[in-house]
Amino acid sequence: MSIPTQMSLSGFVANDPQLTQTRDEVARCYMRIGVEHSRKETDGTFTPLEPSYHDLVIYGASAVRANSRFRKGDNFVASGYIHEYEVDRNGKAVPREEFVARRIGHDTARTRYSVDRPAQRAEVDDPGPSARPTTLGSSQAIGL
Repeated sequence: MSIPTQMSLSGFVANDPQLTQTRDEVARCYMRIGVEHSRKETDGTFTPLEPSYHDLVIYGASAVRANSRFRKGDNFVASGYIHEYEVDRNGKAVPREEFVARRIGHDTARTRYSVDRPAQRAEVDDPGPSARPTTLGSSQAIGL
């Protein structure tokens, strides 16, 4: 069986997310996002280029979560697909595209964060002192 894959996109949030609803009352989170680009030079170094800007949308419960967790300047990684459509501008059909994220999260290579994990099974059942950890503290993961 092959590994299931999807298109992915990494970048930064260029404006604060906007939470709205579709005509069918489904939550929709819109973000204007930037994608950094660079050019590899003959000496092996990279020269930063101007970022390109695009539209990203998320629907449903993920939209509500993304709206509360992301803000301008955050780095992200998302998986999903490109939706191509047309808008009417002065009687002309203008092609547009947006990235529809099925999943989105902060980029662990560029973001410092902690993970709020549910209690482990041993902590929930509390079988007694022999099963308790010897050190107390929260279970955290730090990404840089």
